[in-house]
Amino acid sequence: MSDRSFKRVDPSIIKDGDLVVRDALRLLDAPTRRRFLQRGVTLGGLSLLTGCVLDDSESVNDLLTKISFFNDKVQAAIFSGGDLAPTYPESMITRPFPFNAYYGIDEVRHVPPEGFELEITGLVREKKSWTLADLHAMPQTDQITRHICVEGWSAIGRWGGVRFSDFLDRVGADKTARYVGFKCADDYYTSIDMPTALHPQTLLALTYDGRTLPAEYGFPMKLRMPTKLGYKNPKNILAIFVTNEYPGGYWEDQGYNWFGGS
Repeated sequence: MSDRSFKRVDPSIIKDGDLVVRDALRLLDAPTRRRFLQRGVTLGGLSLLTGCVLDDSESVNDLLTKISFFNDKVQAAIFSGGDLAPTYPESMITRPFPFNAYYGIDEVRHVPPEGFELEITGLVREKKSWTLADLHAMPQTDQITRHICVEGWSAIGRWGGVRFSDFLDRVGADKTARYVGFKCADDYYTSIDMPTALHPQTLLALTYDGRTLPAEYGFPMKLRMPTKLGYKNPKNILAIFVTNEYPGGYWEDQGYNWFGGS
């Protein structure tokens, strides 16, 4: 999972081939478009649509990047803030919940709670830092949802904390901004689209299974999004920022799909 042969590309740069594919999709009726998206497109088929010539590794990488950005746009277009991910009874919680990171569990970052402050910057009205006490003083909610890993496994867990849309309201975030980015104690970083940030199940998680979030699950806080694959759910969060500039992500900058919907 560490292939660094992909170049970081700004997805705001859309080439003619993307426009052709987008226009073609708009011309399809809804059932046909759904079948097309469900079945996907082959490298050869998309290369015909985009006019790419696949005669070397750079061309293949460029085309794969185009496919990834195309997938981002399609997923964003069909994402609905009103559609909820399934929830589950307590009896279905996976115990123990699996640890997962790009490093071993013996390398988990331990953030001291004393003096911790969450940094808030970017397109927000209030750029003050937040303590854990500030966050616990906000209305709390919890959910039992499924974590889906890009590696093929899944697990069900109970997460509790602050609804992220409430937090964004409190800090006066510009909800017309395109991205919300996250910086973590383990040098991980990622970003999400604003509609997902405002989704009712997107949670700034402070607890796991009724107790303070353990370090291996993301203390001091984790962004829990059952509508996204696991690598889009950052943990050990130290800073949050709202921006219109594409922030990328740890895995996304190595070629992973940016939208990362589950």
